[in-house]
Amino acid sequence: MVRVETVVFLSLVLDLFAFTIPLPLFPRLIEWYTLRESSDPSGFLSTTLRTVSFFRSLFYKANTHSKRWDVVLLGGLMGSVFSTLQFFVSPKIGSLSDKYGRKRVLLVTMIGNILSAIVWIQSTTFASYMLSRVIGGLSEGNVQLAIAILSDVTTPANRSKALAHVGIAFAICFCIGPPIGAYFASRPLPPSMNSWGPELNVYVVPALLTLVLLVAETAFLMVFLPETRGHSVRAVPQGKEQSETAAAHVNGHGDTANGTSKPKRRFSVEQRIATLESLRRLHFLFLGIFSGMEFTLTFLTFDLLDWTNRQNGTLIGSIGIISALLQGGYVRRATSKIGEGVMARRGISSCALGLMLLAAFPRYVSTNPKLAMGLLQGGAVCLAFTSATVVNSLTAFASLQCDEGGVDDVTGKPVEEHPDLTKGKALGQFRSSGQLGRAIGPLLACASYWTFGPSVTYGASALAMLAISVGMKSLAETKSS
Repeated sequence: MVRVETVVFLSLVLDLFAFTIPLPLFPRLIEWYTLRESSDPSGFLSTTLRTVSFFRSLFYKANTHSKRWDVVLLGGLMGSVFSTLQFFVSPKIGSLSDKYGRKRVLLVTMIGNILSAIVWIQSTTFASYMLSRVIGGLSEGNVQLAIAILSDVTTPANRSKALAHVGIAFAICFCIGPPIGAYFASRPLPPSMNSWGPELNVYVVPALLTLVLLVAETAFLMVFLPETRGHSVRAVPQGKEQSETAAAHVNGHGDTANGTSKPKRRFSVEQRIATLESLRRLHFLFLGIFSGMEFTLTFLTFDLLDWTNRQNGTLIGSIGIISALLQGGYVRRATSKIGEGVMARRGISSCALGLMLLAAFPRYVSTNPKLAMGLLQGGAVCLAFTSATVVNSLTAFASLQCDEGGVDDVTGKPVEEHPDLTKGKALGQFRSSGQLGRAIGPLLACASYWTFGPSVTYGASALAMLAISVGMKSLAETKSS
């Protein structure tokens, strides 16, 4: 079990390292394509930008930042394409892993990821770069399959702690990926190397690094990852306390009152399916708002502060460092005591506070730069706490609703998996709901940004997050029977 968890963690580090490298590059990358293709009025990018400008002019004419705000909206469209494709393919990838095995399906998706990186290396037009994003969106299945694999080899009692490896991998890679991507973006290949073959992307060095990481991950998985489909680990209670803790975790609530606890039975199939549906809705709403903020953050600093790739990389990296420290320390220890639902709710409340700080930030950029930076930094800390808590807690909560297989403790008969509660399918649908939020969120946030401005956008998002936090109180305090 330890070996599988270690393999999954290391493969996620390689995968997410590759995924986070281009994050701080998007604003300048779009700007590069814009300048490069401005002489071709009939080109894909020029046509897209004219459409963006037309719709912007209908809603918000008096805008001194109009050109840059068009780049913001175009960035939202880029983010939306990847996540929209993930919305469609995630359930299918999960179902295929239930049928053919986690490892086999994971290796097939890696081929697509590698092809996406190869296309990026040679994408000298915006259309070809979008092709690489399409290929990547159709292929990415590493995170959801990693979650299914960890769910295969863990018991309900230690599920949240094992899935914390996913959050820690995200946090670590957000520490190192964006800064390294920004660093190598400022180190282009010598002009002489471009003359040896077809012209390459301006950020070919980060793209090459992404390709190397993905190839290394594929080889690593081929050698070290065992097949886990059908592998069932049953908890072996060691006294009343452990048994009650495991039961509490199955219901997503690990709380005890005044030092005493009451045994909690596992929910029925109907109750668990209903809980999964509630979690999918919550996942969609949260990521719809959070991803909009997440995607526009580097465009915010690009627009108001004219930050470079390196400065944006440092900002994202600092959020990752704080998130990693929280994930490896506080979150792993506290979740078993307060429950996955309560932990997720705390993260959503922190996000509401962070968005309020970001909403106030633009007002003071020119009048009080020191206060403005304080607001930006405070917002980043709040969002780091959100990154460390919400998605990982909701995912663990969803995983605990899935059939575990094994033998029924009462009848002694094998437990038959319910079709809607098989891990691959259920977790694929859960991830799909979040990806739909990620598809819509950046587009709406960027559209709101160039229509109403950043303060209104982040302020409205903060109120929406606050409403979600209030609305999920009953889910966070899951009742047992």
